[in-house]
Amino acid sequence: MDDGLKSVSVLFCCTGNICRSPTAEAVFRHQVDAASQIEGANLAQRIRIDSAGTHAYHIGHAPDHRSQAAAAVRGYQMENLRARQIERLDFIKFDFVLAMDRMNIAELRRIAPDEQRYKPGLLMDFSVTQSGLEVPDPYYGQLKDFERVLEVIEEGCAGLLRAIKKELGKTAKLPLIRAVSLRFQAASPPDDDILPVSTCWSGSSVTGFG
Repeated sequence: MDDGLKSVSVLFCCTGNICRSPTAEAVFRHQVDAASQIEGANLAQRIRIDSAGTHAYHIGHAPDHRSQAAAAVRGYQMENLRARQIERLDFIKFDFVLAMDRMNIAELRRIAPDEQRYKPGLLMDFSVTQSGLEVPDPYYGQLKDFERVLEVIEEGCAGLLRAIKKELGKTAKLPLIRAVSLRFQAASPPDDDILPVSTCWSGSSVTGFG
């Protein structure tokens, strides 16, 4: 931005960009807009938000209808979002690249330019109560699984917003963001020791395409 105020960019990532990451984009955008209205801090103009998938399964598709249904009940708008695949340039354009699970992190680090491989981290590392939790893929589940994913994402996004608001009040943007990203890297397993995706409900642990 050219107004002298610091800005931050956030990219949410999952596998296919039709379930978890567009849900995170919609939730976080809603939270940022609400905070802007309440606090009058122009946060919506200072925080750029987007989402993408690690794979090209659903490019151009709208979010899964079950994600949209769960989101609509809580007032989140998702119908205009369209899936896209992450590009190497995204790792340069975005300050935060936040994955839903560790398999996403492994793929993101494989795609990223060498000098940007520190960036991918877990969204839920921003949660006060659920740090380290993976957001499970609900693609093969039922509507209740999408509702549970939405609840988890709401918690992670709320923590992310608190952290970004705090950082925007400080002077040096990039070093602080790099420090946060490095904390993610330290908390995540190395690429050759990626843990399986956890689930928040009883059922299949197979990673789907959302």
